[in-house]
Formats: sequence, structure tokens, C-alpha cells
Amino acid sequence: MISNRSSLILSPYLEIYDIVVPKDNILRQINELVDFSFILEELKDKYCLNNGRNAVHPIRMFKYLLLKSIFDLSDVDVVERSKYDMSFKYFLEMAPEDPVINPSTLTKFRKLRLKDMSLLDMLIGKTVEIALEKEIIQSKTIIVDATHTKSRYTQKSPKEFLQEKSKNVRKAVYQIDESMKSEFPSKSTSNEVKEEVDYCKEIISILEKKPQLASIPAIKEKINVLKEVVGDYTEQLSFSSDPDARIGHKTADSSFFGFKTHIAMSDERIITAAVVTTGEKSDGKYLQELIKKSKATGMGIETVIGDTAYSEKENIQYANQNKIQLVSKLNPNITHGTRKKENEFEFNKDAGMYVCKAGHMAIRKARIGKKNQSNNQQQVYYFDIEKCKVCPFREGCYKEGAKSKTYSVSIKSTEHKEQEAFQNSEEFKELARSRYKIEAKNSELKHRHGYDTASSAGLLGIEIQGAITIFAVNLKRIITLIKGK
Repeated sequence: MISNRSSLILSPYLEIYDIVVPKDNILRQINELVDFSFILEELKDKYCLNNGRNAVHPIRMFKYLLLKSIFDLSDVDVVERSKYDMSFKYFLEMAPEDPVINPSTLTKFRKLRLKDMSLLDMLIGKTVEIALEKEIIQSKTIIVDATHTKSRYTQKSPKEFLQEKSKNVRKAVYQIDESMKSEFPSKSTSNEVKEEVDYCKEIISILEKKPQLASIPAIKEKINVLKEVVGDYTEQLSFSSDPDARIGHKTADSSFFGFKTHIAMSDERIITAAVVTTGEKSDGKYLQELIKKSKATGMGIETVIGDTAYSEKENIQYANQNKIQLVSKLNPNITHGTRKKENEFEFNKDAGMYVCKAGHMAIRKARIGKKNQSNNQQQVYYFDIEKCKVCPFREGCYKEGAKSKTYSVSIKSTEHKEQEAFQNSEEFKELARSRYKIEAKNSELKHRHGYDTASSAGLLGIEIQGAITIFAVNLKRIITLIKGK
């Protein structure tokens, strides 16, 4: 049953907030800007309205998650801070004397209440709606890009991951008190994950009995991370890595294990659409979906700015059909050529290489054909034959006994003349200069709001994290723009 939130009105201590939470406080400004009742409307069907024990109100639970994102805190730390930070309590619509929730409640809220919701689209749509109402969005331009988020669990084995987190705790402790080396148990020598979990629990138990150490912020943060990881593995000991995460490539020489968030942003730096995928997906394939989602929020779109990943033939055709300027430089490996098996091989613009459907990237490339006859030239991509031999998709792709595996693209420099002409114009060059804005926005998401690493496992987890993070970032931007008007 949804609990009553009237305690704030009945409290005799409300005047404290007028003293300690000034008008320019970001949380006070968000509370005044946003009517959060839309959260209740979306979630009320997941609660019993007239039976059972009172649940913490969904708006308050959502605001806890928003605080986590704004200040990049763990579940335990956001609840701990809400005990004494009056700006947190004000934002959560609690009386100064009200008790806080148990951190485990946040995990349950994410898993049980936010599941099966289009949270990402709903929260982005709400912020764009506010921006349009405040007449902040004036442009009809969106800038598109994708940012990667590493899996929380990386590709390490469960034992290796647990060892890393317990090591971080021990290291932080030893910097304060080296004598603790004699009090910690011997490290596990077994390959069993359960024994490593038990070892981590013992480390936590020992430190909890020493509050003078456990309360030091540098140690406390590491303990809280270890607790969350141990909790995840206790629920699912068979975990070897994030089941939904995939290998993606940032450059020809570097890769990551995790997810991608494909983003569209207005020229005013308000994110208007996002699509979360696994890490190996191609950026250009999501352009049309980003445009459609941006339009669904009420955005008018006349111009789309992106890097070379978005200049695929289908995207150019779509832009022409919808009378949209596509400010995306042509890449000869994608747009000037014809190729077979387009659904099985996708071009990675960061690495400049093709990737097969198994996620393996070509290891080198070469151009063949006569130099002076570009129409007869081909770009040939070579794959690691040893990986092809054991690939689960080798049937119909790799020929048994073959000494090499290649993929070729025919270069045709005469195609896309209109786009090439636009690309060379001063208008194109001027518009393209705005692309840096989305790179700055991606950096903000990662480095200020913790979006560089997933906070939980699975595609659902990163979608919820992305939704909350983008909602927080958009609200901050809207407040900044209102101040500047």
C-alpha cells in the first residue's frame, strides 16, 4: 500500500529548511521546477492502494535514485547522507526528524517497481516537455553520438572480481593501520566463488567491529562497494560476468566490455532521445530511431549533426525523404562502396574496421586494384583465422581449411555526389562545429554522474541507470538555462 506523505506538513520543524536550504540550492530548484506526481501516475498500478503494509512512497523512492545520480553515490551512502543532510531531506519531502529507509529497499524498488517500464523515454520526454514549456529549446537541430559504459563486472571471473574489491578495502585500511594485517583472515586458495564470498564477508565483519576504522570515509566507501558486490554474488553465485554485456571497440587497439547509449541532444544541450544497447552495436543503425523519439517529445527537427558513423546510405536516404539536413561526413568504407552480407558485418568508425556478427574485429586492411581506377578498387579486411576456426557462426562464413578470412568492400567514389557537395560547403562546416557539444555531454554523464561504469548487472539495470542519469543532467541544464534568461 502506498504510504501517506503528510508528515512534512505536520512537522513543527519545517522552518529549519528555510534556514539551511537556500533558494539557490540545486535540490530546492529541482523541487520547484518539476511536478513529480507523474511518477506516481506511472507506478500506481504496481502498488496496492488499499491493502497491506505501507510502502515508502514511490516519489520518494524515485528521488533517492535521483540523488544517487546527481551526487554519484552508492545505495548505502545516499541513505547515510540523507540522515544528516537537510537539503536531501527537504528534497525527499521528509520532516527533519523522519527516519530514513533501509538501503536494500532501493534494490527492491529498481527490480520490482521499475521493471517493464519505458522509464528512459518517459523521463527524457518529461524534461523536454519542461524545456519546451519554458521556451528553452528554440533550435530545430539535434546532435547525435554514442557513449560507452563499462560493465560493473568486467570480463573477470567472479573470484577475480571479488578479490579486486576486497584488495581495495585492505589497501585502504593498511594506509591507516598496518597492524590490521595480522587481524584479517588468510586469503582463500580455493577456486570456489562461495569461499571467496565468505572471505569478503569476514573482512566486512572484522571492520564493522572497529568503527574507528570503518567510519573513515576512504575506507567506508570501499566497504560499501564490497558489500554491494557480495550481495550481488550471494544472490547469484554462478555469475561469471554480466550476461548482457558485450565487447565493443573504441579504437582499433582498444575495446571495452559493456553497453552503449545512443544519444540525441538539442543544440541547447538538452538530451532529447536515447537508446541503450549492448556494446558491440553500430552507432549509425540507431539514427532513425533517435530522430523518431526526439520528434515524439515535441521537438521539431530540420538538421541532424553526427560523425561519420551516421552517413550510411540508408540514413542519407531517410534524411532526404524527411527533408532533414544530415551533417555527417562521408566515409568511403561505408558510403562510397557496395558490399555483400551487410547484416553480418558492420563498420566500426572509431577503429576504422569491420566487425563480424560474432563481435570479432578485422586485424588489418588493404586496398587492392589499380590506383588510377577507383571504381575498380576494393578495400579488403582480414580477420584472425584462429578465431574463425572456433567461431559459433563459422558455418557459411568460414570455409574449412582456408588460410585466411577476408571481407571486401567495392569502392565507388562517384556515389553520393549531393552529400559530397553539401559536405564541402561552408554551411556544412559551420554546422559541424557544434558536434563538440555532445562529446562534452558524454563526458559530463561519465565523470560527474558515474555513467562510465554500470551500477548493476544486465541491460535493464543500465537502462534504469541511464534514465535516471539523463533525467538529472537535463534538469541541471534546464535550471542553468533558466538562470541565464
